[in-house]
Amino acid sequence: MEQKEFSLNDVVEMKKAHPCGTNRWKIIRLGADIRIKCEGCAHSVLIPRREFARKMKKILVKNEESSS
Repeated sequence: MEQKEFSLNDVVEMKKAHPCGTNRWKIIRLGADIRIKCEGCAHSVLIPRREFARKMKKILVKNEESSS
């Protein structure tokens, strides 16, 4: 299975849309579990990393970290 590369503050699209109608989620916590926040209604969900990797469709906006 292909390993998907994602990082903190990336905006991702999940396979299923949120009940509010939006399908854009922002990753706000990484660890054994991943917390994502709906861009439409700001509801946040904590799901296991393995389940997240399976349900994620694609990365819409990649976070560009600028260290100056």
